[in-house]
Amino acid sequence: MSDAVPLANDLFLRALRREPVERTPVWMMRQAGRYLPEYRAVRAGSDFLTMCRTPELAAEVTLQPIDLIGVDAAIIFSDILVVPEAMGCHLTLDEGVGPQFPTPIRSAAQVKALRDVDPVTDLGYMLDALRLVKRELNGRVPLIGFAGAPWTLASYMVEGKGTKQFAVAKRMLFEQPAVAHALLDKLAVAVGEFCRAQVAAGAQAIQLFDSWAGALAPHEFREFALPYLARAAKMARSTGVPVIAFAPGASWALDEIADATQADAIGVDWHIAPQAARARLGDRAVAMQGNLDPCTLYAPINEIERRTHDMLEAFGPFGHVANLGHGILPDISPAHARAFVQAVQQHDWSRSAHAAMRDEALGASA
Repeated sequence: MSDAVPLANDLFLRALRREPVERTPVWMMRQAGRYLPEYRAVRAGSDFLTMCRTPELAAEVTLQPIDLIGVDAAIIFSDILVVPEAMGCHLTLDEGVGPQFPTPIRSAAQVKALRDVDPVTDLGYMLDALRLVKRELNGRVPLIGFAGAPWTLASYMVEGKGTKQFAVAKRMLFEQPAVAHALLDKLAVAVGEFCRAQVAAGAQAIQLFDSWAGALAPHEFREFALPYLARAAKMARSTGVPVIAFAPGASWALDEIADATQADAIGVDWHIAPQAARARLGDRAVAMQGNLDPCTLYAPINEIERRTHDMLEAFGPFGHVANLGHGILPDISPAHARAFVQAVQQHDWSRSAHAAMRDEALGASA
């Protein structure tokens, strides 16, 4: 899909495509959220799901970190669980309790009864929010769409709520594997179609979050998570926009994730060092995104700057999007979030060991 308004800042998209960039782009997962007083002011007048379902409110909070923190990309404000809800699962989200599905999916009959999702009809509010944000951005930075990966969505749907053990969801994998595969298959199609619809509405990149990949042992990850993440990613990639696959807790499988999904970029969590992530991915033509420990933002600003510069040097100047290794925490100071972003944007690559390689690449691309 072509964009009518040219981008003033396309560093994020160029880095995802492993093209030379003047500096490393940066954004933060959950950057539109509770750490911002301006977000809390909007949230005071609406519950979370109402914000997700109201395009004007979703657009307002999506734009806040662009203006307040100065990130190089916007990500649409929503929730991964809107897809199961569109499939017919009643979703509640109460303060202090978290998301819940009062009638969890436990049987083949329930899986069969799940609706096929029409993104335009069933998730049109999020598509409208994307269009609003795209218009308001007016080419300042790219806009990211996103969705939860099938295994992560299935784990919520089967458990009925967030959990630390995933015992109910994993029990289905062992006791009713055919039911699990049927559910995951439906979810992969729904997620893939939803990603395509987001691109049609204006998203210029897609990120897939397999947030609970780390709950699975390698065999189960390879059977029940990776194939369905790959199917959704390939559907998203068919639109022509860059796709990021992020499976926190599965850094041991970065190479397998890259091969299976053919994603343009692989999200790297904070459990693995950048050098080890690069070694795991080898010579694959794939960008990386990450991976500062979110708790680093509790540190004094000079320490945030030091650790951010160390991270950048470890990843190198190309094929890297700076981010946290997971979402920003709700009690982080906005000043510390800004310090992280500014440390990335002001990093002096001319004094880096990578300087000659970077200058040569930039010269060749001029």
